[in-house]
Amino acid sequence: MTTKTPLKIGIIGCGGIAHAKHLPALAKLTELGEMTAFCDLVEERAAIAAKQYGTADAKIYTDYTQLLQDETIDVVHVLTPNSSHSVITVAAFEAGKHVMCEKPMAINSLEARKMIDAADKAGKKLTIAYQNRFREDALMLKDACNDGYLGDIYLAKAHAVRRRAVPTWGVFMDKEKQGGGPLIDIGTHALDLTLWYMSNYKVKSVSGTAFHKLKDQNKANLFGEWNPVEFEVEDAAVGFIKMENGATIFLEASWALNTLDVREAMTTLCGTKGGAEMRRNPLNGNPDLFLNAEIYGKLVEVKPEMNASIPYYGSKVENEADREARQWLEAIIEDKEPLVKPEEAYVVTRILEAVYESSKTGKEIIFN
Repeated sequence: MTTKTPLKIGIIGCGGIAHAKHLPALAKLTELGEMTAFCDLVEERAAIAAKQYGTADAKIYTDYTQLLQDETIDVVHVLTPNSSHSVITVAAFEAGKHVMCEKPMAINSLEARKMIDAADKAGKKLTIAYQNRFREDALMLKDACNDGYLGDIYLAKAHAVRRRAVPTWGVFMDKEKQGGGPLIDIGTHALDLTLWYMSNYKVKSVSGTAFHKLKDQNKANLFGEWNPVEFEVEDAAVGFIKMENGATIFLEASWALNTLDVREAMTTLCGTKGGAEMRRNPLNGNPDLFLNAEIYGKLVEVKPEMNASIPYYGSKVENEADREARQWLEAIIEDKEPLVKPEEAYVVTRILEAVYESSKTGKEIIFN
């Protein structure tokens, strides 16, 4: 069973992530979907987004419940602070819409479960915006994992480390609205990638620590000085995750940490046949992928070339946001599963929640 095209899309939340990722990507896919409604608590933000990316008759709202009453809208993108992800998503399903929700899925696992239950009840599709799965290096590494190039992956490190890059805009440092700091903000990407590569979502236990150490060291921040009084969340966190099959994951996340090993939305994988390293190219900042193995009694490393093009001709290359948007809309139209399944994102949320809980209690959190 297929769905009409182009889909009618409603945008809820017209802030930074909307303009940085979702709106430009959707604007390239008008044959699949068109943005017909925009909602933001600040009406001017919704109006600006509608003028730049919407249809000629796009509607503007400051109340998302009014947008959801529009029966012509097929799908909504929930691009609001973390604390409102679940309530808006559930309301959207009750209104009969498909939903893409920005990461993290929700502020805790209870709210995330409500989203899955609402999607199942409505018979609509739900996905979470983990766009890093759609990077060229990420897709190639997933193929390598699926093909058994690494063998059984039993040890992994999920990297989400910034040296000094605390986001000073929006509500990032507001614990109530975001649920936490770098762990829930960028650690969620690294953990999602790692679990996806391992094809392993059966968690045995989690322990971890959240640090509040560098809130006063605000002078050299990439995004300018932050107000230490407003810095309510952790500046760094680590987690130790044991899976039911014995595999182990080390998770590290920071906005501010005295380290030179800076990597974000990347992973290190160690398998019985080979390994993989994701790093940032020091010259152009692009992701680099390194595969390693033993061949004929020798250790070898392979660095695939990404985004190759013919000189003077170039090539049309989709970025990860474009691929994410296309796959999502095609999943709705063709009635197939989105690449990022809500059940997978739910496990990510449970693990993040457990790291925070372990840090608070000093105990290992055992999963059922």
